Amino acid sequence: MREAENHRLIGGTLCLDFANTLVGHGAVPRREYLMDYRDLVLWSRHVHVLTPVEANSLIREALRRPSKPIAVFKKAFILREMIYRIFSAVAHDTNPKQFDLNQLNAFRLESFYHSSIIQTKKRFLLQWTDPMALDRMLWPIVLSATELLTSAELNNVKQCAGEGCDWLFLDTSRNHLRRWCTMDECGNRAKMRRRYARVRNRPSH
Repeated sequence: MREAENHRLIGGTLCLDFANTLVGHGAVPRREYLMDYRDLVLWSRHVHVLTPVEANSLIREALRRPSKPIAVFKKAFILREMIYRIFSAVAHDTNPKQFDLNQLNAFRLESFYHSSIIQTKKRFLLQWTDPMALDRMLWPIVLSATELLTSAELNNVKQCAGEGCDWLFLDTSRNHLRRWCTMDECGNRAKMRRRYARVRNRPSH
């Protein structure tokens, strides 16, 4: 099983989980979960953006058009880093750069071009068209980023305070005091560092 299929989903929403497929944005990457287009498809299946049948169809289609998935993979990286920069800025109470907002708008317009509203027996749904488009997994991610940026939940976007960790998440805790991406990883490491510092600084008798 590849790293993309084991990616821990702690973001609380699709776009933040996508941003978290890299540890170490803007610096020396510490861990990359997406190494190629196949990983992008497998991750999309992992988060239920694609069904197993859809994922297999896209992988077969990618083999038929080897230059296209390379371009889509580069496009996915542009989207991921833009999403990271926007919501990292939000998490630190600063304004996202206008360039990134312009990029998101461009992605948003493209995504909505590939969507339509359909009616079912009980409700209306947004349906994605062009099922064989190799970049179709990016459209729901763009929609997720758009919805989060324009929702009241934006105030709950935080960034992990763990050393070397830059993962983003929605803080849905009761008091909104969550600091770590996960308590069992970054939280426990921080506790261990504090404990070690106390022992080291304890005066000797």
